[in-house]
Amino acid sequence: MQSVVTVWVQVLGSASTFAGWGSNWWEYLLLFVAVMASWAGVPGIGSAAVAAAAVGASQGNLNLAAVIVTASIAGEVGGLIGYRIGVRWGPQLLDRPGKRQAGRQKLMDKGEIAYAKWGRLAVFFTPAIISGTARMRHRQFAVWNFVASIAFALSVAATSYGVGRVATGHHSTEDVAILVFGLALSILIVAVFVRRHRRHKLNNAITHS
Repeated sequence: MQSVVTVWVQVLGSASTFAGWGSNWWEYLLLFVAVMASWAGVPGIGSAAVAAAAVGASQGNLNLAAVIVTASIAGEVGGLIGYRIGVRWGPQLLDRPGKRQAGRQKLMDKGEIAYAKWGRLAVFFTPAIISGTARMRHRQFAVWNFVASIAFALSVAATSYGVGRVATGHHSTEDVAILVFGLALSILIVAVFVRRHRRHKLNNAITHS
């Protein structure tokens, strides 16, 4: 694991890491907009955009570190936008009549249960609008949303980049290490949630016993 981290640090710290950022600026702009929109509340497009950009980086069309930085910042900006929407218009959106009113209320109920169960970790898997509607403290949300956006960008980009490299016949130590890093980070995130879930169930069992 130490060698994986060492290689990753070298990749991000290389003087040539951000070479070519400006030549494909429009692709980074599209990535930024897609991830920002996803974290602001538009489902599905963020992960696909990061994965596609990382695969492009694996073929030399984009820069991996630039993809990660762009996605991380976009996730934070989008999350803050979604949070403000929740704070300002969350109750009105929930109460707005229509076919989807019940679905919106159900989503809010699930979000409140998630925050009661997971605490700040709920930011990792609940929409930012829910955080704002639930009145999570702004500073706390900003910090944890940024942590979540970095973890998201690193895990998706590193895994996609590694798969792209290995699938096209590149098997250098650096390529394999990046793939392992992305997979390991994804597994770590899942493991944290599983452990927290088991601890929560145990606490509930003790409380109600």
